[in-house]
This record gives sequence, C-alpha cells and structure tokens, in this order.
Amino acid sequence: MSSTDDTQMDLSGKLLIAMPGMGDPRFEKSVVFLCAHSPEGAMGLIVNKPAPDLSLGDVLKQLEIDASSITKAGKVFFGGPVEGGRGFVLHSGEYDNDASTLKVDDAFSMTATRDILEAMAHGEGPKEALAALGYAGWSPGQIEDEILQNAWLTCDAEEAIVFSPDNEGKWSAALAKLGIDPLLLSSEGGNA
Repeated sequence: MSSTDDTQMDLSGKLLIAMPGMGDPRFEKSVVFLCAHSPEGAMGLIVNKPAPDLSLGDVLKQLEIDASSITKAGKVFFGGPVEGGRGFVLHSGEYDNDASTLKVDDAFSMTATRDILEAMAHGEGPKEALAALGYAGWSPGQIEDEILQNAWLTCDAEEAIVFSPDNEGKWSAALAKLGIDPLLLSSEGGNA
C-alpha cells in the first residue's frame, strides 16, 4: 500500500472552479489559479474577479511608478481574502526575474515584487499579466477536503482562460473545458 506522501496530488498550475452552492460568497463562481500546492498547503489567485474601481494604472501611480508608456493598463483583481494589501502578478512564463519569480510551469509564473510592475510600466514586462491584491490560501489537506466535499472542480489552466478579458465568462469557459454546462450543475453534491 502506498503512503499518503506517494499519492499526494499536486494541483500547482491547475484551475479550481467553484461549484454552485459555494458557502463562501467571496469564492462564488470563482476561478482560482493555483500557484503552489504541496503537503504544506496551497496558494492561489482568483483570476475572474476584478477589484471595483481599481486599475493597474492607479496602483502604479500609488507606487510612484511612471506609467506613461504602459500599453495594457488593465484591471487589478481581488486575488483572495488573505493579505489584501499585498500585490501579486500572475504572468506568462517567458518573463523571469530569477530571484523573485515563482515558475509554476512552462506557461505560468508569479512574481510579487515591485520590479515586475516597473518592467510592465516600461513595456518590458511579460506578454500576458494579471495583477492581483491578496491571495487565496489553504492549510495542509484543506483543498483536498474541499474538493472531496464537491466545493471545487479542477482543470488544466490555459492562458486563453486565465488572461481572457472576459472575466464574466472565465467560470463558464473553465467548466466548458471539462465538458460541463453550468446550467446543469447542482449545488447538491454526492459521493458514490
């Protein structure tokens, strides 16, 4: 028999898709990109909930970063309920600042330092990027339990979903990737 360490699932680089009936309104119809998942817990960013009335340009201005040459100002997202004042940039994998970039996989990386914002402001940042304030965090075994309780579905992440400008459509697009019609989902789960 294998030990639990041998069967530990690694959901890093996957999308969590909130099921209907999610008890926490902060996660209702959320799509979460999991940046890290290990026996110590999980950390992810909600990629489909823009923060109201906050743009990347506003954040750059607050940080006194000259944003005059920024090409895509975009929105800033509510990344999750933990450390709401802390910023993160989920971005395409070609951008790498060795010391401060967490390389999730070949397609995605995450950087949480000022230098990526400066690079983006000067047109030298990643091809695709999503800025977020706060993150979603889970203690050891918590995300696995929530998946078993039918709170989340998982699927492979795709740049076309994560970085899509259609934030309202990301939840349905992620479900469609699994072949699921959101209208057919029930908030009542079950186990066979």
